[in-house]
Amino acid sequence: MGYKVIISGGGTGGHVFPAIAIANALRRIEPEIEILFVGANGRMEMERVPEAGYEIIGLDIQGIDRSSLWKNLALPFKLIGSFMKARKIIRDFEADVAVGVGGFASGPLLMAANDRGLPTLIQEQNSYAGVTNKGLGKKAKKICVAYEGMDKFFPAEKIILTGNPIRRDSVAIEGKREFALQIFGLQPHKKTVLIIGGSLGAKQVNGYVLDVIHELGEKDDVQFIWQTGKTYYEDMERMLKLDQLIPGNVKVFPFLERMDLAYAAADLIISRAGAGTISELCVVGKPLILIPSPNVAEDHQTKNAQALVAKNAAVMISEADARGTMMYVALELLADEAKCASLSTEIKKMAMPDADEVIAREVLKLLNR
Repeated sequence: MGYKVIISGGGTGGHVFPAIAIANALRRIEPEIEILFVGANGRMEMERVPEAGYEIIGLDIQGIDRSSLWKNLALPFKLIGSFMKARKIIRDFEADVAVGVGGFASGPLLMAANDRGLPTLIQEQNSYAGVTNKGLGKKAKKICVAYEGMDKFFPAEKIILTGNPIRRDSVAIEGKREFALQIFGLQPHKKTVLIIGGSLGAKQVNGYVLDVIHELGEKDDVQFIWQTGKTYYEDMERMLKLDQLIPGNVKVFPFLERMDLAYAAADLIISRAGAGTISELCVVGKPLILIPSPNVAEDHQTKNAQALVAKNAAVMISEADARGTMMYVALELLADEAKCASLSTEIKKMAMPDADEVIAREVLKLLNR
């Protein structure tokens, strides 16, 4: 076919994994298609995209640093530089269409694509659209969303409810529980709580777990898988000598390479409320406690979580309340089989497992115009 697609964005797993899923779906449907990624230098996409078998070019771009105004002084210059580089990338690659999945690189690349008259498609993962995507949506041909009611942010005629693309291998949990428990060194007769803080980890959630770590060790009937994030794992290992502190029924990992096994082992999941993670968890269908991060643009994780709570598909605890209540709510919920069964039933109703292919076909429609 000879068509060429640029996919831009990243920064966190919530942007990177959907981008790769869309690319994989495009390749499945149209094997001859050429795909180029554009990311932000120093961010996780620069590592993860090549691992998935795709070429990526980095832009020297950053987000607004809310902790230090001085660090933002170079931002306008980086934006202009990234826009000019994006124009050159589009021209040199001879792109036919551009797809934005959110993250730092998405803005300059889609702006450059719009400037050159290329058709663009936005994949908005959250229930509350960010400022950049709202602006880009005015010129985009299609806007693929994961939540209902997004016409308050985008022109209704451009919106397609697709769900968020997920890592298909991560949610393939059927028949894996016994093997998963063996891999993690867990007991089959005990209930298992999985604690995840997103692809980069969650400092506050890690702190709350450490606060009650000795109490967790006293639980005879419950065991835990805890993903800390690589950065926080190294800090805790250095400061706290993890091997001496962590009880035997708590298995600690900096990063879970096999999310399918972690999901398969879990009876209950405690998680941040990133859009990509929630989309996976809807397919997994396990009882879920969400602790939204308040440190994200437009507080979109809280809005993502509220969308599930409104449908009785999850329990939400604010970060302000989580320190004193997170583990006690989890253990109470784990003991309530009827409530767990109800949450599981309702969250499965929200699953949209084929989002990657639906979005890929929308991209191909833009190519065939």
